[in-house]
Amino acid sequence: MIHSKRFILYSFLCSLHLQFVICSSNTHHVDSFLVSCGEAKPVELEDGRVFESDLGNTHVNISPISHTIVSNSDMGVPKILSSARVFTSSSIYTFNTKKIGRHWLRLHFYPVKNTKFDLNSAVFSVEANGITLIHEFSFFKGNYSFPLFKEYLIQVTGSNSGKLVLGLLPWDNSIAFINGIEILSVPQKQFSSKVIPIPLASAQELPTHVGFETIYRLNMGGPNLSPMNDSLWRKWESDKSFLINPAAARNVSINPNRIRYHDGVSTEIAPNLVYATAQEMADAKVNNQRFNVSWLFQVEQGFGYFIRFHFCDIVGSKLHDLVFNVYINNQSAIESFDVSRQAKGLSSPYFIDFFTNLSIGSDKILVQIGPSHLEGYLPTALLNGLEIMKMSNPSDSLDGKLATYLDSNDIKKSKNMHMMIVIFSCLGGGILLFLLLLISFVFLLCFRHKKKKLKKKDSVTWSPLPTYVGNSGTKFSSNTFGSTTATHSLSQIISFSEVREATKNFDKNLLLGSGGFGKVYKGVLENGLVVAVKRGNPRSQQGLIEFKTEIEMLSKLRHRHLVSLIGYCEELNEMILVYEFMAGGPLRRHLYGSNLPPLTWKQRVEICVGAAKGLHYLHTGVAETIIHRDVKTTNILLDENLDAKVADFGLSKFGPSLNQTHVSTAVKGSFGYLDPEYFRRQQLTEKSDVYSFGVVMLEVLCARPAINPTLPRDQVNIAEWGMNWQKKGQLEKIMDQNLMGSVNLESLRKFGETAQKCLSENGNERPSMGDVLWNLEYALQLQEASNGSGGDDDSMTGISDIPDRIPNVDRVEEIDIETVSDLESNDTIRD
Repeated sequence: MIHSKRFILYSFLCSLHLQFVICSSNTHHVDSFLVSCGEAKPVELEDGRVFESDLGNTHVNISPISHTIVSNSDMGVPKILSSARVFTSSSIYTFNTKKIGRHWLRLHFYPVKNTKFDLNSAVFSVEANGITLIHEFSFFKGNYSFPLFKEYLIQVTGSNSGKLVLGLLPWDNSIAFINGIEILSVPQKQFSSKVIPIPLASAQELPTHVGFETIYRLNMGGPNLSPMNDSLWRKWESDKSFLINPAAARNVSINPNRIRYHDGVSTEIAPNLVYATAQEMADAKVNNQRFNVSWLFQVEQGFGYFIRFHFCDIVGSKLHDLVFNVYINNQSAIESFDVSRQAKGLSSPYFIDFFTNLSIGSDKILVQIGPSHLEGYLPTALLNGLEIMKMSNPSDSLDGKLATYLDSNDIKKSKNMHMMIVIFSCLGGGILLFLLLLISFVFLLCFRHKKKKLKKKDSVTWSPLPTYVGNSGTKFSSNTFGSTTATHSLSQIISFSEVREATKNFDKNLLLGSGGFGKVYKGVLENGLVVAVKRGNPRSQQGLIEFKTEIEMLSKLRHRHLVSLIGYCEELNEMILVYEFMAGGPLRRHLYGSNLPPLTWKQRVEICVGAAKGLHYLHTGVAETIIHRDVKTTNILLDENLDAKVADFGLSKFGPSLNQTHVSTAVKGSFGYLDPEYFRRQQLTEKSDVYSFGVVMLEVLCARPAINPTLPRDQVNIAEWGMNWQKKGQLEKIMDQNLMGSVNLESLRKFGETAQKCLSENGNERPSMGDVLWNLEYALQLQEASNGSGGDDDSMTGISDIPDRIPNVDRVEEIDIETVSDLESNDTIRD
């Protein structure tokens, strides 16, 4: 009876307080987007929020635009779910934000009934600013019979050009759809820079680049709260269903108007309706009670979790009365926690953040509160609110299905390898066994020999890498480099002390650039050789796979149009790659975004020829086909003579074997360059590089990014835009204005035809890199012949200024969405 009266009193106070809450929900935010997808008119919800249409909205851009809209006539469905926009190909929503930093991203999904599409069977993935949010989701596969609501925290950075880019990716000839989108900038002090790890240790920095997904947000001891009750439009759920023993707790509440916020805590942390209620230990008057109040939460294994506790002393009669303990997964989080001391008063809110990492095999989080072991305090404990958020993993994913998908491919390969071993064991018997034992013995001897040679260093956090040698067949010491890049051994180990000396202890004045892997410095080795040093972030393992792949690939390659790897360093927990220095920097800098003089048409075609030679060598010039997977203008570097070399092999993959047509693998690369066929089917071939190279060719011709969201919708994607003009036979209308009067028309036609073939939707219709190379050399010959006949300006076939040419627009840096990779477009070696 007492508890019922408490709840009735609380409900009464809530109703009195509702008008205040509605007013507070209208708080101004720097960025605020409410979008109804597929609906032509604004949609007003019961909580008063108005969702604008995604068409004709000045704040949002859809590329490519989809006119496929479905609506629902069923009664009882919330208005935001009554329509959806359907995508038959990979598409992006681009939101122009005013604020740099974290943003709330909320997505609404519901399979609207219609006669054209079966949204229940749609299979698709969703990502935002390079973070995979949902992988291969389907309402049918997940047995969902109710709307799906997802809430995320996504970082908007300067490298994103102040934009939040949401990608919807249909899976293998399926479709994608979405009903509603909410974006809200996070207030400045919403998240502190440090969290306390469990097991307890010193506070750690909260990474800025990771994404978060809200898993639970609970209002302890109170009812569900709708976005109407929260200034940040958050939903708060009752905690009743998560209590292990409901009899161990009781609801307590006070008038919300009694809550007093102090510095560092505001209604944006949590509304006062959350702090005005709590779960307290039942029978608090009993002496020597030593039980805990416990909540159990099901989560996804293999991820890190951010946990925020909300406290407010609403039961104590004086300061320092309430002192208790807090536990996470049976480990102490806070001992003898004095709420009023920390909050600086009674009825004053306080919050504290923790981080815990769940290993494989653990899929639950246990939260408990219990009385302190100290004497003289109330034998009770309470909790007002709790938030649990999943943090993206090193693969930049918030969906465990993606990790499972990647692991399953490895398992399949392992099973196939095991079967081959069994077969050959039966055939070869003792011979194979003898060879395996011999190889193991030799490897053990080499490994021990290497360990003896190395000085004792701090242990690294990854497996030691194998040493690859050049044609000399021997491994050089760090002091015996040849005088040129053509004579030194590849992938030799370089000591950290030598790297530090070469870069003057990583002098900021020698910084060439930075990216997802780390920073790149210019350096000079002891023998005078100028190099580019790419240093991985020593506190992160994000680039470990790329680090190993780069060494493995470049140690086996030698070609004048591939950037040479001088060596690497793996001591002192460092991941460092040392390359030959490319004085000209990335090709992109010579096309736009800098003050460098514009390239002539002949120079541009020559650069394309050089890059094509490098890719052709990868595809056919080595024993096993190598697919680059990240061909773009930042990965084509120029030397002092503007000779092109292909760089960055961190995403490279060995091609299919003789009895295979493709390699099944997760999608990696840069949005705007990705082969759409590879994107849909996760089937990689060398023709995927051909498609990306076709995008590079258009970028070279037009001197603009592959993706530019600031342009009109039909111009955002350079591949679509360029091919529209190519099909009209008017490609010259969109070429760089700096080329006017100097391009041979026949040379341009051959160049355009080659790009068009590269960008064919069907990979089988694309030419090989050898064919691309032949056509580019022919286009170069046509241009040179034109120059020899009296100069471009006097040539009858030259292209002069075009009156109705498409004018140039302000250029912006390309926005990269790397579907799985953590590499960024500015992670390049440049002067």
